[in-house]
Amino acid sequence: MNLGFEKSLSEFTLYIKKVDGEILVISLYVDDLLVTGSSKELIDKFKKEMEDVFEMTDIGMMSFFLGMEIQQKQNEVFICQQKYAKEVLKKVNMEGCKSTATPMNQKEKFCKEDGAEKVDEGLYRSLIGCLMYLTATRPDIMQAVSLLSRYMHCASEIHFQAAKRILRYVKGTVDYGIRFSQVKNFNFHGFSDSDWAGCADDMRSTSGYCFTFGSGIFSWCSKKQDVIAQSTAEAEYVAAAAAVNQALWIRKLMTDLHMKQEDCTQIFVDNEAAISISNNPVFHGKTKHFKIKLYFLREVQK
Repeated sequence: MNLGFEKSLSEFTLYIKKVDGEILVISLYVDDLLVTGSSKELIDKFKKEMEDVFEMTDIGMMSFFLGMEIQQKQNEVFICQQKYAKEVLKKVNMEGCKSTATPMNQKEKFCKEDGAEKVDEGLYRSLIGCLMYLTATRPDIMQAVSLLSRYMHCASEIHFQAAKRILRYVKGTVDYGIRFSQVKNFNFHGFSDSDWAGCADDMRSTSGYCFTFGSGIFSWCSKKQDVIAQSTAEAEYVAAAAAVNQALWIRKLMTDLHMKQEDCTQIFVDNEAAISISNNPVFHGKTKHFKIKLYFLREVQK
């Protein structure tokens, strides 16, 4: 702050400094700093100013950070967790296992009391924890890991085998990650979807969304809904509302980074009823059971 940086109100680990049209961005995690900007001179000056105050080590171009591997090339950046994925496979003695084409069986339904033998909770929690951290660069396993994380206090052999199936999928896709390429037009938009009453235990639905900003997706989520949707339209509407919340936060973050979005952000929803309800501010039989707080989606729509 003494060096003239402004702390982002949307993301407390982010600090921004603008000098004569140039920008410097700092991401802070405990005692680790990521530095980027539009001017090498600004970056070098910042490093010198910090080294005058703190005992610091400059490790150069970012290539590894918090378990994530970053490969920077001309006009592209590739982020993955290949090393971490191999460590997880080794930890559970599955580095030599057969790979599978998908992370889970699409028709498989999980529940708390499935009649199968219970497994060691500590082992299961550790495995799911490792997989959850792997979702930082692997949106393709987000849904499966999210589902299995609901049973960490009552894991059975069925849940454990499903978790091992994810690992077999990871074994065959260990080098997967997210590639960001330079593009002419940075088009920020999102996609929203949901199931309906997918959880056999409490009949709640699952929301899912992802956002892209030009070349690759950078924000994604799969989460069980807080309310019990009484129709597919409501389930999709709740999912869309969660996506809009995330979009509003990202737009604030981009404004902090001096990349303010002047155009509206499109959220693509694959349910005609949910789209119609958000467009038409009229209460009727199909919508009276919706929670009123969800209607903020109409307020932010243009």
